[in-house]
Amino acid sequence: MIREQATDKRNLRTVRHEGDLIVVGGGLSGVCCAITAARAGIRVVLVQDRPVLGGNSSSEVRLWVLGATSHMGNNNRWAREGGVIDEILVENWYRNPEGNPLIYDTILLEKVMQEANITLLLNTAVYDVEKSATDTISLLRAFCAQNSTTYELAAPLFCDASGDGIVAFQAGAAFRMGAESKEEFGEKFAPSADYGELLGHSLYFYTKDTGRPVRFVPPAYALNDITQIPRYRRFNAKEYGCQLWWIEYGGRLDTVHDTERIKWELWKVVYGVWNYIKNSGQFPEAETMTLEWVGQIPGKRESRRFEGDYMLTQHDIVEQRTHPDAVAFGGWSIDLHPADGVFSEKPGCNQWHSKGIYQIPYRCLYSRNISNLFLAGRIISATHVAFGSSRVMGTSAHVGQAVGMAAALCTRDKLTPRDLAGPPVRSLQQELLKSGQHIPGLTLHDPNDLTHAATLTASSEFVLNNLPPDGPLQPLTDSAAQMLPLPTGAIPHLTAFVTAEAETTLTVELRRSESRPGSKPHNHTPDITLQTLTVELRKGRQEVQLPFGVSLDEAQYVFVCFMKNPLVSLQYSAMRATGVLSVFNKTNPAVSNYGKQEPTEDIGVETFEFWCPDRRPKGHNVALRIEPGNERPGNERPGNERPGNERPGIRLFGPENVRNGLQRPTNQPNAWVAGLTDPNPTLTLTWPAKQRISRVELSFDTDFDHPLETVIMLNPETVSPFCVQDYVLCNDQKERIYEKTGNYQARNTIRFETPVQTSSLTLHLKTPSGTVPASLLEVRCYEE
Repeated sequence: MIREQATDKRNLRTVRHEGDLIVVGGGLSGVCCAITAARAGIRVVLVQDRPVLGGNSSSEVRLWVLGATSHMGNNNRWAREGGVIDEILVENWYRNPEGNPLIYDTILLEKVMQEANITLLLNTAVYDVEKSATDTISLLRAFCAQNSTTYELAAPLFCDASGDGIVAFQAGAAFRMGAESKEEFGEKFAPSADYGELLGHSLYFYTKDTGRPVRFVPPAYALNDITQIPRYRRFNAKEYGCQLWWIEYGGRLDTVHDTERIKWELWKVVYGVWNYIKNSGQFPEAETMTLEWVGQIPGKRESRRFEGDYMLTQHDIVEQRTHPDAVAFGGWSIDLHPADGVFSEKPGCNQWHSKGIYQIPYRCLYSRNISNLFLAGRIISATHVAFGSSRVMGTSAHVGQAVGMAAALCTRDKLTPRDLAGPPVRSLQQELLKSGQHIPGLTLHDPNDLTHAATLTASSEFVLNNLPPDGPLQPLTDSAAQMLPLPTGAIPHLTAFVTAEAETTLTVELRRSESRPGSKPHNHTPDITLQTLTVELRKGRQEVQLPFGVSLDEAQYVFVCFMKNPLVSLQYSAMRATGVLSVFNKTNPAVSNYGKQEPTEDIGVETFEFWCPDRRPKGHNVALRIEPGNERPGNERPGNERPGNERPGIRLFGPENVRNGLQRPTNQPNAWVAGLTDPNPTLTLTWPAKQRISRVELSFDTDFDHPLETVIMLNPETVSPFCVQDYVLCNDQKERIYEKTGNYQARNTIRFETPVQTSSLTLHLKTPSGTVPASLLEVRCYEE
């Protein structure tokens, strides 16, 4: 029993936590920052003011995680963010293909709790900042109402990933809120006052069919007149959750301090919308449906943006400018919304894409006037227009990983965040690449990787000479293209397989991405036509010869484009392989993709076509026979080896790719791919003398083109069809030193309790399926 006498006043319990880095905000940017920093060896305190992690992606808000892949609706190929965020998304794919937000919550919590270097404080809100100097934070104070405890949080470094910038704001960091003028940065897309300067909040609802009639009596505060919403006719009984992202409000209010007011307005709208669906008589299919969940907090899009030593602008995104301190990338469209939100007469969003992904410089990720404060998430240093792209969660998480690694290096080398922006940033870039972070235009150069001293031999090598015609036959109702990775030199002779309903003409174009000063080799926008062939077709099934007579002056992907003709059906292949992909000139209105981006006025964006993949189980490769030069050997099975290893075809899938410093397809496949018929795909590393190996890093293909939305969008499988699930590692005595079954992650780290002494390592892979050859993107070996 506890009994205390009356007293004048009592103080709350105070607990002090010290670390190397305090991360405020447990959304995806804060989570990925904390995990990255902890794995790099520093002590992290992660503070989250909600009971769950994930921010807008959590079960409290239920917004899907997206980034550069953009619902597969743009030209950003193999653009899913790498590192910790990719590990989380792939884990969710495996465990939670139905997109259950509650399961997703558990995955995030598990990932954080598995890190011994992280102290997690949930339901804990920072309310005060203490400084030891004008430009230096020394202490944060936070309060948890659940345990009536005040926390003092001390560290040399702080990261504000809170969304509203609660730490940066109280510390006096320079910030902006609203839109810059067109003149300040020359941004032609800067919005007018009529359009508004802020994006609003959204609040979602879920429904379910009970199988019996359910009535709905709206609360008194529900919106009575649905016609106050100009786009009310878009509502239906099928869409729910973040499919209704345009239920948005608050862009003309203070999106920090007016959040409760905004929430109430959104509640009015949500219950008014459901009343309309249930009781208007327009949706008889809703008779047996009920509300299952309504958000209790809104998902915020925009509030404060804090100034760093560099501000990301529209030009960085559209022109894809390069930066010496690039540490992350983005690729979502510049996506601005009318400030009046759901009550606006204007479309719910105004999206404009760039031709490819763009670099994000490190100088955007720390405060320009608070010396020990990092910025992560949507509050990084960017203009309002650039924020329209960088704000999405996949990009924010990728940025958070860069900050986490930067904090680890600052701790190790006793640097401030700004100190790291000079020559030391190259170390940051390399450490990020080693952790799985993709930075466009950069490759890994690791002198400690023993793989570079080894001789690599493979049991077979995939040679792309035939995509057999054993898949579906599909009409050319939309133009279709096969992406082929090619070396320099002559274009191979190609043969396609079609069926014509009547005599007609088929147009086939050979395209590539524009090559210009400053162009990006990782772009995959087919905007340059190299040659056009016109083929006369007779009625019925037939082979189509495609003798392109051009040469390439650099290794790159080309697009063999079969232009739209409803009278023609194109034969596809059941075979899939790493770095080989088909795309289609279709529409995807969800991301303002209407087949071609055509601005009607000069807003500083480019005109180009969209060529995007189909989601599996669709998205088959176009059936092709591929015959270099004048050599016409006829039909060969893919994966078959000729005597002397002289089989014709595209030979870009060799074992040397596993140490080229790239962990995904870019302008080439960047993977060793075994022959499809190889019964035991093996890769052997041989050294002239025995090596002492403590750690091996492997990277497998989890299909970086698949966006992996966390909710609503169902996945047809739980493991990438390209991913090797079972493998064995043997030493020079052919002894098994490691075995893995059921792998589904891209990055596999093998640590040996006792270092292995061996002059060779042999990796035995199990082929994923009869239509997909085994592949490996990277191998690295370390003494310690």
